[in-house]
Amino acid sequence: MEERTYKTMNGAGALNIVVGVISIVVGVACGILMIISGAKLLAGKTKILF
Repeated sequence: MEERTYKTMNGAGALNIVVGVISIVVGVACGILMIISGAKLLAGKTKILF
């Protein structure tokens, strides 16, 4: 019984680490894309005519 619990906790811990790494990568990628798009908007604001 204890071995089964240990294996379940080990699997859950590994899964949490994987999900955490994926979340960090996705967050960084979204942040970079937002910075790039914001820079393009600021660079192109002089071309807007009202």
